[in-house]
Amino acid sequence: MNDARKSLSRIAQAAVVALGFAAGGAMSQSGDRGAYDQARDAAQVQYDNARKQCRSLAGNAKDICEEQAELERTRATAQAEARYRNTPEAREEAAQDIAEAEHELAEERCEELGGNAKDVCMKEARAAYEKARADARAERRSADAHRDAREQARDARRDAEEERCENFSGDAKDACLRRARGDVNR
Repeated sequence: MNDARKSLSRIAQAAVVALGFAAGGAMSQSGDRGAYDQARDAAQVQYDNARKQCRSLAGNAKDICEEQAELERTRATAQAEARYRNTPEAREEAAQDIAEAEHELAEERCEELGGNAKDVCMKEARAAYEKARADARAERRSADAHRDAREQARDARRDAEEERCENFSGDAKDACLRRARGDVNR
């Protein structure tokens, strides 16, 4: 049972890391195709090497090893994709993909157990998975809400500036309105 709790703890830690990545990823530059391709290729090489190491194992230990390799590849490629696209949706998808891979690994670790311990382990794994998915959705919604708030504040400032322009007339009013709307080159 202790191994199952450790596994679930790792899922929770990964979810926190994924959410931290999702929050911090907004600060990174998007569109670096070279970095994305390099990260994806490195993840594949690491995955292939990890799978080779799993060949020496047997039974559930081999299955766990393979799931761990899959998790690491998923984590690396999902994060690279999210950095490349640099959108709240991409970060949510990355967190969701990582949560699913973590869940698969946790379920595989539960297979070692029997009886009620296995049932509890599977339910705890499912609960951790659902929490990670919900956290990813909430993080995206939060990012969307912040974006909407910035847009609303910008629009309100522009409306206030345009209202100030009502004090002018003619060319002065036109120039004021252009500045308020951000059309300074006209």
